[in-house]
Amino acid sequence: MQGDTLQQYARNRVEELPGAELEHPFGPDWEVFKVRGKVFMLITETTGEPIVIVKADPEDGKALREQYKDITPGYHMNKQHWITLNPGGDLQESLVDDLVTESYLLVVEKLPRAKRPVDPELFGDRRGL
Repeated sequence: MQGDTLQQYARNRVEELPGAELEHPFGPDWEVFKVRGKVFMLITETTGEPIVIVKADPEDGKALREQYKDITPGYHMNKQHWITLNPGGDLQESLVDDLVTESYLLVVEKLPRAKRPVDPELFGDRRGL
């Protein structure tokens, strides 16, 4: 997958996530996506190639890094809780969608119930939207 395509797939998925917002707190070279003020995805090209950084359960992140050469530890983030999606390999759009959604839900489930834009247990189920 090409880098611009990878980043666009991630952006497209974010557009479907309730309460997701784009900010640029680190300047124009970093797109920072938040839900209720908490970061769940970053997009940048400061590494020389277009990458997407998402939150992941530590065990899932480890398994994904072992399975896909284009998934590496989170660039400039906690290496246990964040992964980087790199262009050029075999990452499919459906996997990018799933990883962005999972990152979003990991953040949402830590929010106080009153601040959650969706119920993380039901999200994706017609009853949850």
